[in-house]
This record gives sequence, structure tokens and C-alpha cells, in this order.
Amino acid sequence: MSMVWREENRTFHLYNEEISYIMQVLPSGHLGQLYFGKRVHDREDFSYLLESLPRPMASCVFEGNKAFSLEHIKQEYPSYGTGDYRAPAVEVLQESGSRISDFIYKEHRVRKGKPSLEGLPATYTEADDEAETLTVALEDGMTGLGLELSYTIFAKGGIIARSVRFVNRGEKDLHLTTAMSLCMDLPDHDYEWMQFSGAWARERHTRVRKLEYGVQSVGSRRGHSSHEHNPFVILKRPHADEFQGEAIGFSLVYSGNFLAQAEVGAHDTTRVLLGIHPDGFDWKLESGKTFQTPEAVMVYTDRGLNDLSQTFHRLYQKRLARGYWRDRERPILINNWEATYFDFTEEKILEIAGKAKACGVEMFVLDDGWFGARCSDRAGLGDWTPNTERLPEGITGLAQKIEDMGMKFGLWFEPEMVNKDSDLYRAHPDWILHVPGRATSHGRYQYVLDFSREEVVDCIYNMMRKILSEAKISYIKWDMNRSITECFSVALPADRQGEVFHRYILGVYSLYERLTREFPHVLFESCASGGARFDPGMLYYAPQAWTSDDTDAVERLKIQYGSSYCYPVSSMGSHVSTIPNHQTGRTAPLHTRANVAFFGTFGYELDLNTLTDEEQEAVKEQIRFMKKYRRLLQFGTFYRLESPFEGNVTAWMAVSPDKKEAVAGWYRTLSGANLAYTRLPLKGLDPETRYEIQVRKETEKPYGSFYGDELMNIGLITTDGTAGEVTDREQAPQDFDSRLFLLKAEE
Repeated sequence: MSMVWREENRTFHLYNEEISYIMQVLPSGHLGQLYFGKRVHDREDFSYLLESLPRPMASCVFEGNKAFSLEHIKQEYPSYGTGDYRAPAVEVLQESGSRISDFIYKEHRVRKGKPSLEGLPATYTEADDEAETLTVALEDGMTGLGLELSYTIFAKGGIIARSVRFVNRGEKDLHLTTAMSLCMDLPDHDYEWMQFSGAWARERHTRVRKLEYGVQSVGSRRGHSSHEHNPFVILKRPHADEFQGEAIGFSLVYSGNFLAQAEVGAHDTTRVLLGIHPDGFDWKLESGKTFQTPEAVMVYTDRGLNDLSQTFHRLYQKRLARGYWRDRERPILINNWEATYFDFTEEKILEIAGKAKACGVEMFVLDDGWFGARCSDRAGLGDWTPNTERLPEGITGLAQKIEDMGMKFGLWFEPEMVNKDSDLYRAHPDWILHVPGRATSHGRYQYVLDFSREEVVDCIYNMMRKILSEAKISYIKWDMNRSITECFSVALPADRQGEVFHRYILGVYSLYERLTREFPHVLFESCASGGARFDPGMLYYAPQAWTSDDTDAVERLKIQYGSSYCYPVSSMGSHVSTIPNHQTGRTAPLHTRANVAFFGTFGYELDLNTLTDEEQEAVKEQIRFMKKYRRLLQFGTFYRLESPFEGNVTAWMAVSPDKKEAVAGWYRTLSGANLAYTRLPLKGLDPETRYEIQVRKETEKPYGSFYGDELMNIGLITTDGTAGEVTDREQAPQDFDSRLFLLKAEE
């Protein structure tokens, strides 16, 4: 890992064993991009990579020089209106009405390690030798606005983390109307664009298309990262697949409105922008004040999409997630929501918890309905005091009873919302986001608290802190069940209303930070009506997230598969739910529901008392299995093997760091008749090691013994009764079938 500055030609070369990132201070003083990709040897002069020729219709920087035009030069942080007609990374509204700025190199500095970002989540280091950070200062001479471009290169992996800090050193106030976290100009457009999109209950489905001329983008203007689009995209070469070829991943460590965009120009270059969505964004930057953008993370690989994902997994699992639970196996829990919804009593809760304990469950989580006048979704939100009609001894008493059973206790909150039928709203009707005199939209009969206001955040903090301080609570499920509309704060003046979306998410981060610091042993799980805020920003505070409200095992194959392109298995909340499934009506076998949920944090979303004796024994076996293998499943190296977006079969696997153990999951959506013989090539094994294999369906059965090279090059035979005539009706294939293959190195 090194950062080299060549004063004579004003070039920067950031590199480690895998990547090189090369920039140059251009003759105009702007910062230009020369190369990002596979590691190259350092040399004294990379300026040959700067190409410029006269082009018709070009607007040129230097009088009499028709060759040097910013429109045709790759830049690090282009501004609006100075000859580059592509989308800018920054736009600044000035008192005169001008939006023109021109940022010129001033100085730079290099430091070991990685600085934190004030008030924002970001990747981090635990030792200075893990990374180096280059900060390049640019300044607009007319306004006195400075910006600091931050580049962190980690010692291991093809990773560059970037962010921008603005400093208004001028005498007049300015307005940032565009302030992206990253601009990356690439020299060609021979890429396919991968995005991870969907809707409630079908989040993060993969969508792939070839980059074409013009703009391709995804984003959110909903106040959160959204079910619809994830703040993560991949550019991959057309021939690249899971196991070979070049790809670049772009991930934004942010939970609010975002834009991810690729613009292909007329001369085949590609500009990637990533950051806060500029629509509706207007940050008043007063003289002497600063503004910090969220962090953007770029990962390069030339070894395929699995390698790209594994790099993100290692980084986000170990250097984005924090705290007590970062490296710990997650407790197996049961949540009462789909078992009872709002219809419960303490007696019913204890009945469900008692059966769960008998089956081996480690934590009981009480979901919505325990507070205020909350008997439906029409009332009670905002009143975080226990309903003693349902819980005579409150949360403190119930938590103690669960603890006395030998389980931990968890609790659901939705701290960012309020019902109008609540004591909080009646006392503070002006605390919601709304425009005075206009109608205010509701979602699920709830309204969004104005978290841009410190006094609102303080109020919610004090209520949550009281509950957490008095009761034995080991887990918090933090929900958020609607998007933001009427985004206006009565506490801010007119010229600051463009700040509300961002200030809101800063308020959310502030509340998370206060609670996680004060209660470091509590496991926080992020939730936003399922997966509407499944993003790196949340992972900084909550090491796991509810992946989707869709608990159907078959649908979860696509959701968890798509999520895995960026997010580690340890971050994916995944449960075995009741049947018929409450989202799809599908009836999937119990073993398949578990085999999908094993590749996540694992838990149950049902009343175990409603199962047959045989099913309860199966649940006990599932829990024993998960306790035995959960470190491997949650923290092993994850490989995608077959995609649910491309066929009837899904497959993935987790391999231990020493390659002595592995678990491979195989899932077939629909059965068939007289099908082909099938094999599943495995990955990540030691070719010289012989592995003993068991197959798990309802129980574990011997399968055979094979060398790693056999399993990776020939493959694991997965042929079953669908290939041929079924003669044993008891062994007949079924829809929604699955198997787990358990591999252990022979001594």
C-alpha cells in the first residue's frame, strides 16, 4: 500500500497489491482522472495518459488552445458550467444568482489510517497500517469555497473509499444544490449496468442491461434508500460472470435520498456519479461553515462478481459494522408478529415463549402493540410507555419473566413515526413534517416526526432510554414503515427547507449513535417495512437488518441472493415463517423454509404451539443444526453458485476460512418429470483435501467422500427422482424442495 506524489508532473498514484488509482493536477489546475483498475507498476511519469485533441464544438480553457477542453477530459470532481457539459459533481448557487464555480488544486496531505466523518456512518480502521488517506484540497477563487476530496485506500482488497468536505472560507453565504460523494470518469463504456431494484416484498432483485449513450440511473427521493432501488450498482464487463472478468462496485454509505448514475458521452466515456440526490437538495453553507458528504465505496476486481462481493462482505462486516455484536454469532430468536399481530396478552406471549424455549430458541422478541393505546395501526405510535392492560407488570416484568425462562428478551420500536391518535401528537402537533395550510398525507395511518429538530430526537431518546434502562432488553428491532411526504420543517427558515431530508437522516443517525453507545450490548436490527432501508449506513449502527417483510422461502431466494452482491450473510435477518405464507399464500416445506433462513441471522416468525409434534421435533433439529454451523453460515466466505433469476434452481455456499468445512444450499422451485441429470460445481474448497459429505433435508444422511478438485471441477451430483420415472410415491419429488450439503475435511 502506497501513495506516491510526483511534484514534477503533479501526479498521484495510490496502489496496493490489487489496484492502482492514478490522478493528475491538470495544466488548468483541475484534478484529472488517469486510471483506476488492476495494479500497475509505479513509474516516474503517468502524464502520457492525459489525452487531448481539438474537437469541433468544444469549449476550451486556454485562449488559443483548441485541444484542452474539460468536456473531453476525465475529471475527479467536475463543477457546473465551465466547459464540461456532462452532469456535474458539484453545483453552487451564489448570492448573485450565478451557479458557476471553478475548483483549482491548492494542496494535499497524506495520513495513515482513516479519519471518521462527523455525524455520518463510514468505514473505519483499527490500526494505522490498515489504510492510508489522501486529502486533496481544491478552491474556487471567486467565492472562497474550498472542498477537500478524501481518498482512502485499504491495504487489502481493491477498495477506495471517497467523500467530500466543503468549507466556506468566503464572506458570503452559499447554497450547495449538488454535492456528490463520488465522480468516476471511465475511458470507455463497454460495461453492463447492474442494479438491485424491486418493491415492498421483492427487494433487491438483480437487473442487468448494457450501458448505452445517455444517462442510466437509479435513486430514491422517498427520504430513505427505499425498497425500489438500493444505493449500490455494479459496472461489469459483458463477458464477466460470477467467477471471472472485470467489475467495479459503487456503494453509498447513506440511508437517505440518493442518486447513482452513469452517463455515456458521445465519445464513449462513462461518468459515474454517486451521492445525495440533488432533487430537492439545497444546503445553505454560511460563511465559516462546513458540509460533509456521505462516504462512497468503490471496489474493483478482475476475478468476477463473487470476488467483488466477498470484498464488500469483508469490509462491511469487519470495518463498517461495529461494536459488541460485530463478530459474534447472532442469537436464534422468535418474533410474535405473524403469530399474533396486535391480538395478544401477556399470557399468550409467555405461552409462545415457553414452547420456543423448549425447542432451543435463545431470544423472544415482542413486536408491535405493547405500548400506549396501540391495539391497531391507527393509534399509539409515539407513546413509548407500556400498555399495562396487556402487560400488567409492563416491559420490565415481561422481560424478567422471559429471562427467568432462560431466554433473552427483545423489543420492537418505530421511533421515527407518530399517530395523530397519540398523546405525543396531541401535545406537539407541530412535530411532524408538514406544510402549514396544506393537507398532510399519511402512510399506514402514521406521520413522520421531524427528526431534523433536536428537541424531537431528544424526546424519543428519553422515552427509549427509560425502557432500556429499566428492563432487561437484549435486542431492539427498529422499524420505519412509511416514506416521507410534505417534507417541510416549521422549525427551519425558508432558505433552509432544502436541508430537511438530509437533516432528518442525520437525526436518525444521532439517535442510533446515542443509544448504541449507552447500551453497547444491545443487538440492534434495522427494519424499514422490511427492506426499505437495507443499506450500508444502517449497518454502521445495526449489524443486521430485516431483509424483507416477505418471509416466503421461495421469494427470499431472490431477495437474499440479490442482497448478497453487496451485503454479508451476517447482516440478513431471515426467519422461518408460518404457512400458508402471509405474503404469498405459498405452502413451502418446513425444511426448505429453514434451509433458506439458515443463510442469515435465523429465527422463527410463528407460534410453535400450532405445529405438530413431528414438526416441533424438526424445529428442534433445525435449531441444533444452526447452533452447530452458524459461525460458518454467518461469517464464512460466501459464494453464489446458481441464480434464481436465471433458472429453476438456486445454489450458494459458505466456506470456513481454513477451508475445512463448508455448507452448500441447493433449492429447486418447481418439480418436474423425466428431467436431465444435474451437477453442482462447488467453489472455494482446497483441491487437495478430501471432504466427507452429508446431505441434510429433514435429517443429516451420509452422501460420500470426494476431493476438493472433484467437487469444484466435476461437481456435486444433485440428480434426484425428477430424472426418470418415480416408482416410490413416498420419495416422490415436490415443489419448493431443497437440500443442504455439509462438507467436512477428513482427518
